[in-house]
Amino acid sequence: MTRILVVDDSHFMRTVITDILEDAGINVVAQASNGREAVTQVVEHDPDVVTMDVEMPEMNGIEAVEKIMNRHPVPIMMLSALTTEGADSTLDALDNGAVDFFAKPSGTISTDLSAHGEALVETVKSVAGSDPSAQQISSIESSRDTHDEEYAETPTLVIGASTGGPNVVESILEGLPRAPDFRILVVQHMPDQFTGRFAKRLDANSAYSVREAEDGARIGGGEALIAKGDYHMIVSNYRSGRLRVKLEQSEPVHSVRPAIDVTMKSVAETITDPVTGVVLTGMGSDGSAGVKAIDRIGSQILAQNEATSAVFGIPGRAIETGCVDEVLPVEDLVDGILRTVRVNT
Repeated sequence: MTRILVVDDSHFMRTVITDILEDAGINVVAQASNGREAVTQVVEHDPDVVTMDVEMPEMNGIEAVEKIMNRHPVPIMMLSALTTEGADSTLDALDNGAVDFFAKPSGTISTDLSAHGEALVETVKSVAGSDPSAQQISSIESSRDTHDEEYAETPTLVIGASTGGPNVVESILEGLPRAPDFRILVVQHMPDQFTGRFAKRLDANSAYSVREAEDGARIGGGEALIAKGDYHMIVSNYRSGRLRVKLEQSEPVHSVRPAIDVTMKSVAETITDPVTGVVLTGMGSDGSAGVKAIDRIGSQILAQNEATSAVFGIPGRAIETGCVDEVLPVEDLVDGILRTVRVNT
């Protein structure tokens, strides 16, 4: 039975979360009202998962995550308000080692959380099966001097990720040199209140110009789009090295929107220049159909390996298709991406 520590400064929220989890057969072994108590309770109870509030007195959730990951690493799921401040704090917590997050539907004191109980339980279970050590990621840097390298013209890079993915995506975009002149599309399973902040965070730390996708957005070399939460991102047009996307709210695929498969399939159908597909950590099988489509056009596909994936669902299922060309640890992904577009001289 999965064992949970519930951390929230609101007694009401602790009770609601505990009731939801226990009704689903999950054992809540302890509760904590602030980050300081949480650090102590983790050592005492060694839970399978911690649900961690962000804003708390004495020690907030971000600080608590850092201390737990340094002292006694366990999988941590953040519970965040659907606000700009909540998104920024949650991304900070993910940087500190949290595996995933669940957005409270109506603010810090979310009185309607019970209506979203099934989704909360599903997220907790996915985090319970994750590897917290895989979240300790240093910035990836290319091991090669790229100034004298030659690359294929007008390449496109499409990246798909879910649970545990934000840190890996951020590390890749930080380490990716500007010289290959990629057009980059990123599909990270994330609510729409978070994808804009995620894009700004990536833009600040990357040599590429990164923004959240809008309907009709166009990008060329050196630019990246992050799929907007709750919308599928589809490449609708490609001409002279510039691609255009449209956003759709058609039915979720694999119960998610945006879906990796939708974007990758549209890339394979529309883009005629070199394409590199990358599938990263995450639960489920989203991306498997997409890598098949990319493989059919003769393009290359990389997958993150199991040892560095918080959850090996997405890359594992992609590898099972037989379409993945290389399986790499997170620290080798940038060099692997560059190999796919490097011109032999």
